[in-house]
Parts: sequence; structure tokens; C-alpha cells
Amino acid sequence: MLKRCLSMFGVLTVLFIMTPQVGMSATMEELERRLDLLTTEIQKMKNEAAVVEPEYESSFGSGPAASKVYQLAKGLSIGGYGESHYTNYVSDKGDKLDTADALRFVLYAGYKFTDKIVMNTEIEFEHGSTGEDGEVSVEFATLDFLLDDAFNIRTGLVLVPVGIANELHEPTLFHGNDRPLVERQVIPSTWREMGLGAFGEITEGLDYKLYLVNGMDAAGFDSKGLRGGRQDGSKAKAEDWAVVARLDYEPVLGLNLGSSAYLGGSGQGQDFAGKKVDVFTQVYEAHGQYKVSGLELKALASLVEIDDADQVSAEVGEDVPDRISGWYSEVAYDVLPLIAPGTTQYLAPFVRYEQIDYKGSNEDVDLLATGISYKPIPNVVIKADYRNFRNKHKTDTADEVNLGLGFIF
Repeated sequence: MLKRCLSMFGVLTVLFIMTPQVGMSATMEELERRLDLLTTEIQKMKNEAAVVEPEYESSFGSGPAASKVYQLAKGLSIGGYGESHYTNYVSDKGDKLDTADALRFVLYAGYKFTDKIVMNTEIEFEHGSTGEDGEVSVEFATLDFLLDDAFNIRTGLVLVPVGIANELHEPTLFHGNDRPLVERQVIPSTWREMGLGAFGEITEGLDYKLYLVNGMDAAGFDSKGLRGGRQDGSKAKAEDWAVVARLDYEPVLGLNLGSSAYLGGSGQGQDFAGKKVDVFTQVYEAHGQYKVSGLELKALASLVEIDDADQVSAEVGEDVPDRISGWYSEVAYDVLPLIAPGTTQYLAPFVRYEQIDYKGSNEDVDLLATGISYKPIPNVVIKADYRNFRNKHKTDTADEVNLGLGFIF
């Protein structure tokens, strides 16, 4: 940019200082040529300013692509991500058919009205169509009022701040083609509800979130727990509400430790087996992540407790567990710097083990996932993984080989 400015200054100097020396001999053609040079330099400067690449980094708990709007001085921000998968069932296949799926394409649209007021939205297109199982959904739509480092307000359709993947679910942020099973079944990601909350930094390295959201709907609970009870901001029943609290601590660079709790009723004023019950629902989780050099470690444990599960089971016709516990641990290592020092590319084998226990249900599962993630650039990932399922009570759970790609922009 400095060279461009100096170049433009030089053209101006020639135009306005040398012109008196040429006097009447300077032709109109020569003046026009000099003006053309100046116009070209100015246009080059405009073009350079227009293609400045944003920094992709998380802000206020959002993923890197979802955080682009916070970098603007003012105005509109567009971003997004996408994922596509191929699944080959390799054992215990039964009647399952291999699949190829344009899993999701997401658009982020944000608008920064002022330094203090920011709108952010995520619109998701699933399975390549709005027919059959495909759908279009608003994953979140929020207004942030950025008042102070210690206290800010978020309202609208919010991502419930529980676990790791629920807020940070862009495909470049997790290993394997599927998000961890514990964070899909025990913690029902992606989980969003209508609500209002506060967030900020208590002290350096210690962040908090405190939200009030509409409660879940127990009429959607089943033998695998909470997932069907999400209301997703779609004419949500709001007779019962829930409180969500979260803390994240970064004592040193690369280490993140956190925990969250969700407490609220899920009965929503409805009858279950002829009786009105609160169906008080509790979700607790603790997590940790550590990145140093090429090593990546991740772990999470979660516990769900559902009151009045017997009444809910009688109403929905499934054995809804009153207690669900799950955990996973994962290790990955970027090996490319060992092979090609100084490279900006990324190649990381990983292993993740997961376990879910459904009390009073036959859905217990152990899962071993192993594979590799390759990023030619930070915004693009190509993935391959093998998932081995073990279920104490069933023998028809198929193992999988998955291939896929993801991107953010």
C-alpha cells in the first residue's frame, strides 16, 4: 500500500511540477496520458482494499465464519459453511444402504448496525433439498448489544451454550465426518431455543454466559433421550422455562476448561398419562481442550436427569430413561510439520472413544472412531474415518467408513 501511495505521489509530482516547464509545448494528449496513469493507480488501490481477507477467529462463542460480522466497522457480512458425506456400511449391515449426502449448506448473514448493536443469523439447507428429509432451518438469529467486556446482552433464537460442538459446529473445528455422538444424543446439538442472555469476561481468561430460554417439550422425548424435545424456536411452547449457565477458563494459551448446566421444566403444561407433571430436566457437562504444537486433546463428560420419566414413557409409548450419562475423549496430531517443516497445510490422524449409558433403556452404545483430517488451507477440510459401534443389547448396529469434505467462508 505504501508503494502505491508513493507511486501516486510521483505521478502527481510529474503532472503538476513538470507541466510549467513544458509550457505551451505540452499537448493535451500528454496531459490526458498523465491523468490516465493517476486513474490507474487509484483504481489499483481500490481493488486491493476490496479483497482484504478477513481473519477467521472465534468471537463471543461463535465459530470463525460466524464471527466475521464482529470484525466489521459497520454494515453487512456474509459467510457460511458446507459439508458433504459418503457413508459405506462395512459390517452388520442388515438392510442399510450406502449413502452419499449433501449434508448441509449454511449461510451466515450478519449486520453491524453500530459498534454496540450486531445482528447475526445462520440459515441451514439440509440434504440438498427441501423435499423428503431435506429442510431449511434458521439455526440461530440473534441481536447482540455489546455494552462492556464484562456485560453484554444476546436475545432471539440462541444457541444453547452447552458442550463444545453446539456453538462451535463448523466442519473445520472437529475431527470425523460426524460431530461426536455424545454431543448429538446426550447433548442434543444443534440445540437452539428462544431466549435472552448475558455474556462477558469476568476477568482475563474467564468468560461466562447466563441465559433464560424456553424449556424443552417432553412430548418429544424417546428412548434415546432429549433430542426430539428441542423446540427450535418454531411456535415453541413456553409454559416452562430453563436457566443455562456456562463458564470457560483459559489459564494458558491453548488450554480451555469449561462447564455448563441447564435446568428447567419440560412438561409445558401438558398431561402425561393423565397427569400434569413438571418433567424437570437437568443437563450438566464439563469439557476440556488443549492444543500445543501439533498435539490436540479433547474430552467431555455429560449427565442428563429427567424427572417424571415414567409418566412421559407411558404417554409417548417409549422407555424414556430418567438418567443418561456419556463421555468421550479424543487425541489428534498434525504430522505434516514433521514431514515438511514450515508448511501451512495440515494433516492429522485422530482417535476418539465415546460411551453412552441410558438408564432403563436398551440404547447403550460404545463408539470407537478413528481417521484423518487434511486441510490444504485452513478453510477447507477433507476427512476420512472409520466408526465401530458396540451395543450391549443389539447386534444390528452397522460399522461405517465415511468420506467427506467441509469448508467455511
